Amino acid sequence: MRKVLFAVAVAALPAAALIDVRVPAAHRAGLVLQPGAFDALAGIALAAAGMVVLGRFPRHALGRLMSVFGAWWALDGLASSWLAYSTFERLPGDSAAFLVYQRLGAGLLLLLPLLLLLFPDGRLPTGRWRVVSLVSLGLTSLLPLALIAAPSGIAQATSEPGPLPAALQSVNLDLLYLPLPDEVWTVVLRVAQLCVPLSLVAPFAVVVRRYRGSAGLDRTRLRWLVWAGVVDLMVMLTFRLLPGSWTAIGLLIGVVLTAAAVAVGVVRPELVDVDRLLGGTVVYALLLALTFVLDLVVLGSVGQFLGSRLNDGERLVIAVFAVAIAYAQLRHRLWRLVRRWVVGDRDDPYHVVSGLAERLEATDDTEAQLLTLARTVRRAFRSSYVGVEITDALLVEDGERPAETRALPIAYRGERIGRLVLPARVTRPSSADERLLADVIRQAAAAARAVHLAEELQRGRERIVSAVEDERRRLRRELHDGLGPTLAAVAARIDMARITARRSGDDADQILGQARQELTGLLAEVRRLVHGLRPPALDDVGLVGAIRQLAPDLTMTVEEHGDLTGLPAAVEVAAYRIAAEAITNVRRHAHATTCTVTLTRADGALSVEITDDGVGLPPAAATGVGLLSMRERAAELGGTCQVGPHEPRGTRVWTTLPARDEVTV
Repeated sequence: MRKVLFAVAVAALPAAALIDVRVPAAHRAGLVLQPGAFDALAGIALAAAGMVVLGRFPRHALGRLMSVFGAWWALDGLASSWLAYSTFERLPGDSAAFLVYQRLGAGLLLLLPLLLLLFPDGRLPTGRWRVVSLVSLGLTSLLPLALIAAPSGIAQATSEPGPLPAALQSVNLDLLYLPLPDEVWTVVLRVAQLCVPLSLVAPFAVVVRRYRGSAGLDRTRLRWLVWAGVVDLMVMLTFRLLPGSWTAIGLLIGVVLTAAAVAVGVVRPELVDVDRLLGGTVVYALLLALTFVLDLVVLGSVGQFLGSRLNDGERLVIAVFAVAIAYAQLRHRLWRLVRRWVVGDRDDPYHVVSGLAERLEATDDTEAQLLTLARTVRRAFRSSYVGVEITDALLVEDGERPAETRALPIAYRGERIGRLVLPARVTRPSSADERLLADVIRQAAAAARAVHLAEELQRGRERIVSAVEDERRRLRRELHDGLGPTLAAVAARIDMARITARRSGDDADQILGQARQELTGLLAEVRRLVHGLRPPALDDVGLVGAIRQLAPDLTMTVEEHGDLTGLPAAVEVAAYRIAAEAITNVRRHAHATTCTVTLTRADGALSVEITDDGVGLPPAAATGVGLLSMRERAAELGGTCQVGPHEPRGTRVWTTLPARDEVTV
């Protein structure tokens, strides 16, 4: 069906054009008719837009609407051409052409309100707004219905007072009419004409309501309709200043651009950046208006002050120079103001980035920094919502969160540290916007990294203080509950031995033997406490030797590469503890026959690799306390610890620790 309607519109164009060239301009001017080919071109534009929409959405009401009205408009233009030609050559069909063009053609008034009410999804609004929309369409329909049924004389007197054109006086203009008193038809027609502008209030209100409640892709589609409205307004105002013969051209331009905007808005709203298009259109419209006004002001001022000393040509030259100078000064400022109003602060990328850096520098609070970032992005890109999420824990939001969002990763030196959450907008950003967003995300990454490091530092301080206090508590408990009572008991036995020695040397010797045994146990306890603070084997046989002593019952090879002497004490202890935990896991769980420990010191770092040929880690194995403690020990020194499979079988624990001459922890 759409192809048939498009074919009808296309066929009407050459027919109307061939007829138009046979009608003298004077005869056409007497009938107050424009060439019908212009209307046929407008119809083709509408029908083509309808085909595009129906090609993507076969049941879309707007596609069907534009296809039908396109064919109708083209036939209306053909009827206009035939009316002019038939009245000039006295050919039959003039009455039918008048009926189609003047009476039935009034129904084209319904296109605008229907377009506004159905855009962009092809459905009328729901609830009470549906009732208002139907009433509005009914008011719009009054004039087309009245023009069909009213006598032509009354219709002519009501719309354009004056005598009927001479060429139409011999034409039967009332093939269809309803015989009512002239007074009744006059009232009906005047009421119907008044209802046309009133009926457009509701469609415009529906568009405004939809725009305010839209987001994402729907907001982009409605911006195409806004752009079409701005262009139509520009065309109307521009061609209003030109002679009447240009009216048809202005109408054609408006229809073509509106049809194209509707088709793009429905099918591919992200085809171009509609924000930039809208901003540029508004800017050049204002510049055109300002240039025109300035031209009039300069011409008037020159004429007033210089009087008759300058002719019209000289005045025009002065006006051109003045307009050019003022245009050059106003254009840049006006462009920036309108662009910032339409697309936000992103029109000035340097201002956005430098302003963000300045505000972040002046803000110390972590949450305030992230909120500053969110507000900057929202203002720059005119977004309804922006959220900044750090390590899946801290989320700062600006605006009301929509139902659908998309997240852009925030990474710092290859490490993902957060997300930038935006509304799920499908519009493809321009290359300049992409560069600005990348710069802002880099600023976000630095700010987020600073926040993350500040939080990690605070947590690290808390862990250090907690660990120190736990160690002190443990040592106090060990000394109070272990060493203290034992020493008191030894002292009591020595006193008892001294007293007993006066009576019996054997009894005193037995008591001293018991004291000796208690002292031996006390020494073992002291060694245990010292070993807990720092393994003595590290001082006795070094790191490699201490690791070899960990598993005498296991076939273990310890390899060393580089100079392992002079390692910082904290690094030695961490490497030993990690190796001990890994070897313990090999002995308990791996069922391995061999284990290899490789120690490598190079480029200011110590690498500890423990591999075995055991059963390996299960695929869904949970992280246990041992694995967690190894990673924490490495992280405390600024290192890393990774656990994974070892080829062809077994497990691999790979730890890297900073091993410079001095390490601050």
